[in-house]
Amino acid sequence: MKIHHLRSATFIIESGEKFILIDPMLGKKGSLPPFSVIKAKATKNPTVEMPSNADELLNKVTHTLITHSQTFGIKALQHGDHLDPAGEAFLTDRNIPVATPAKDKAYLEKYGLTVKWGIEDWQTIDFLGGKLTAVPALHGHGWIHKVMANGVGFFLELPNEPSIYISGDTVLTDDVRRALNELKPDITVVAAGRARMDVGQPLLMSIDEVLEFVRLSPNKVIANHMEALNHCAVTRPILKEAIGKNGLSDKVLIPADGETLEF
Repeated sequence: MKIHHLRSATFIIESGEKFILIDPMLGKKGSLPPFSVIKAKATKNPTVEMPSNADELLNKVTHTLITHSQTFGIKALQHGDHLDPAGEAFLTDRNIPVATPAKDKAYLEKYGLTVKWGIEDWQTIDFLGGKLTAVPALHGHGWIHKVMANGVGFFLELPNEPSIYISGDTVLTDDVRRALNELKPDITVVAAGRARMDVGQPLLMSIDEVLEFVRLSPNKVIANHMEALNHCAVTRPILKEAIGKNGLSDKVLIPADGETLEF
């Protein structure tokens, strides 16, 4: 298995002939509005371009997992950092089959996406000769998660490959702990950027929560969702320092945009 990290939460899982795209934010730098204008510098998103190898990899994509997309069915509130207009166009133009939370299925189909799998919380389905399980995600501390409209994480088991748990946009919850303790993934991917809007508490795990996530993970951890969005305060150097101080450096991978990890 190869993990091709593109940008923020967007990456590709390569397994044989299958190239599975995760949470496609594919637009050019500055193609989305700022997600915070008070608590962060009001820079348009994404704050960086896609890496130079992105097009070559995207041309191979065969399937897509979208952890979350819609809020109350309102297009203007779509989570553009996980599915932006460029990502939508890519998926619709190529008729790429999508797996997503069941609650998002009709919404995505309304805009022309081919949603082959709509998955309920803790449901396990057959997927590409293996299994795919949806793990509930809580998109923020306090009341803000109700506004954000929660998605899922995905636990993917493919034939003759290491299993992988993608946390999705979540804080640390009993469901996340259950996934780590019971499913025992070979690889975990954690959204570590500590995103925060101008109102409410953070939308993602704090550094302390990320550290606990790493400790609970039975094997290697990949940290993503950093240095591409104006409302994400935790950077790679900040996270690397915290991980080092806690003796976890050997367990955590923090890929650069465009970097490929092989397992």
